[in-house]
Amino acid sequence: MQNPLKVYIDGQLFPENEAKISVFDHGLLYGDGVFEGIRFYCGRVFRLEEHVARLYDSAKSLLLTIPMTQEEMIGAVVDTIKANGLRDGYVRLVVTRGVGGLGLSPYRCKKASIIVIASTIQLYDQKCYEEGLKVATCSTRRPTSASLEPAVKSLNYLSNVMGKIEAIAAGAEEGVMLNEQGFVSECTGDNIFVVKNGVIHTPPRHAGILDGITRRVVFELAVSAGFTLVERQMTRYDLYVADELFLTGTAAEVVPVHQYDERVIGTGKPGPVTQRLMLDFRQLAESTGTPIYEDAKLS
Repeated sequence: MQNPLKVYIDGQLFPENEAKISVFDHGLLYGDGVFEGIRFYCGRVFRLEEHVARLYDSAKSLLLTIPMTQEEMIGAVVDTIKANGLRDGYVRLVVTRGVGGLGLSPYRCKKASIIVIASTIQLYDQKCYEEGLKVATCSTRRPTSASLEPAVKSLNYLSNVMGKIEAIAAGAEEGVMLNEQGFVSECTGDNIFVVKNGVIHTPPRHAGILDGITRRVVFELAVSAGFTLVERQMTRYDLYVADELFLTGTAAEVVPVHQYDERVIGTGKPGPVTQRLMLDFRQLAESTGTPIYEDAKLS
């Protein structure tokens, strides 16, 4: 029988069935908090420092004070994975505003709460990586920077959830979200890349996207492989006529798309650029990162 997971909450590890937060926590009551999803491979945490830095940037934007340093947060993540004896998996790192009253004011919350969950994850079946995803356009639009800054990875993910519901209702695995101007922004949980005539295109940050960590890694890999990569505004038409279409995200990694809004993408199979980046990403993820155990330390 598998031992229950140990969950980190505010400096202590609890068995998963004892890991609880207050019903007065503003993260629960109002979605008031920030989070990161982080992957670890072969005993190393991939891009941990970048994820933690983005978490602190998100918190600063929301005037949310995290009661530990970034170095201490990195240690908490590594220690939680180690306590669960995992070598490959996924971390959900959550910071809530903490316990307060039933009113909106965040200043009644005396101290933020930190939660670290380390487990395993498989977002899509292996078949999706071999054959590609089916995706569809959502009617729910991405929030504007005037309402909720897309760069902030907040606990308020309701628009993403609604987009996912719409995608599933359309028989798709993922949904493409547009911004208020009608340009392609991102998927409900992934960034979007188009390949046309050998050039890689992706929406810019001002299209209302989250600046994904895996998106950044693909930029690095594309340059190293000699591909030209362009950030530009795109419409659904650009996706319909793409030679290749792929998505990126911490949980998804790099995953191809074979159909969008009933249009077959390219040949209907993962293209050569997508396949190259999938392979390069996997090799990088499995050979670099913050070591969790002594035997995983880099030479």
